[in-house]
Amino acid sequence: MNQAEKLAQSLEQLQELQKKGVVAIRSRDLTRIHLNRLVKTGFLKEVIKGWYIPSRPEETQGDSTSWYISFWDFCASYLNKRFGNTWCLSPEQSLLLHIENWTVPKQLLVRSKKGNNKITHLLFDTSLLDVRYTMPKKNEIEEKNGLKIYSKASALIASSPSFFIQNPTDARTILATIQDASEILPSLLENGHSTIAGRLIGAFKNTGQNRIAEEIKKTMIAAGYNIREQDPFEAEIKLQYPNKIVSPYVHRIRILWQEMRNPIIDRFPKPSNTPLDTKSYLENIEAKYTIDAYHSLSIEGYQVTIDLIEKVRSGKWNPDTDEADHNHKNALAARGYWQAFQAVRKSIQKVLNDNNPSKVAWDDHGDWFRELFAPSVTAGILKPTELAGYRRHPVYIKRSMHVPPNFSAVPELMYTFFDLLEHETEASVRIVLGHFFFVFIHPYMDGNGRIGRFLMNLMCAAGKFPWIIIPVERRQQYMEALEKASVEQNIIPFCDFISTEICKAKFEQKRKS
Repeated sequence: MNQAEKLAQSLEQLQELQKKGVVAIRSRDLTRIHLNRLVKTGFLKEVIKGWYIPSRPEETQGDSTSWYISFWDFCASYLNKRFGNTWCLSPEQSLLLHIENWTVPKQLLVRSKKGNNKITHLLFDTSLLDVRYTMPKKNEIEEKNGLKIYSKASALIASSPSFFIQNPTDARTILATIQDASEILPSLLENGHSTIAGRLIGAFKNTGQNRIAEEIKKTMIAAGYNIREQDPFEAEIKLQYPNKIVSPYVHRIRILWQEMRNPIIDRFPKPSNTPLDTKSYLENIEAKYTIDAYHSLSIEGYQVTIDLIEKVRSGKWNPDTDEADHNHKNALAARGYWQAFQAVRKSIQKVLNDNNPSKVAWDDHGDWFRELFAPSVTAGILKPTELAGYRRHPVYIKRSMHVPPNFSAVPELMYTFFDLLEHETEASVRIVLGHFFFVFIHPYMDGNGRIGRFLMNLMCAAGKFPWIIIPVERRQQYMEALEKASVEQNIIPFCDFISTEICKAKFEQKRKS
């Protein structure tokens, strides 16, 4: 057998390994004869003792192409073989990979319980530094192309302040991929990272993402932390965040919105031409509170009474001293509803003062949610992380064929939802679709129906319609109308349902006046 035939045999062995996706080749993967032959002819290049990568014979001395091409795959294979599952790239490197920055670093920092705090020198002045360091929790580790990395939120929290100075472009890029504070808050709250929260608030404000910054700040304060803002960047630049559609869910609700508009406009009562008196309108809302709370909470299955609602409202109820109501979910729900109602009332006052209703809803709906469940957090029924905002798990609606969108799509969907609301010119459409799409997306694990009705009434105020109450006696019809809209895309029953309640509220208001 001549040399060419022998080389062909060795190349066949190499090809078999490559078919299996093997990039980091160990000396034990080939016989000594094949290994030596492939190295000698330039088809393999030694990286460290016992580890090789495929290369090209035509590469000249000092050509780093094959190494840079193989770098990440080599590191993934090497680290998995060396440390098993007990390793993870540094949080800073993880952030770079999250934004698809695959630039080969001079030194790749790796954390592992088995680390020996030593440098492993690789080709072309690159190296690995494995440090013995506390590993992130399992749910904070993701895998990307075989590399174990921090999740985006945990990486942002664990990264050093110098990252924002040394890698400002990358830092701003990763911040731009955060669509809602609920992506960051769970980790901040669970571990009590008040200092880091202050840094991230400053970073988000620097990049013009004030809404996210304020959500983080308000939630951390609501959970009992003292927050000091600190901008980690050395300079400030102006950024714009276009509405980037990357999810089929977004296409769907945009199409549905357009399809449902005309039937609503055709069937809904026309708004009043008489200017609203802000004081009288707010007094009327306040007068309706007890009945509204009773019906809204009863629709959600809470066992409340008018007496309990009034007791909570008056401030006479104290979960620490009232044994009858201590840690009682119905009393806590009533207290949460009272607090949320006050927040909604403030939002309505903004709208009556000519603030954009969609912007008010976007800015304030997180406040409504927090107030709704803050008493349960204070009482220890819910964890502080429950205040973190949009859901991070699948959710199902009881007795409904409609399955809400995957939780990973919720931030993008909510952005789109409020964008649609903001650009909607018809008050009737904002009222009906504002409520419907909020519960269709189901952004929270709980409280979606109550917040959806709050949102509906905010849009009623903006459209010069009275506050409406969905009576618990009509719960079945109400739920069936929502079901038809969600499953059959038939918005007419829900539109007619809301229209009827609008007419009732108008009649009652006229009768009292």
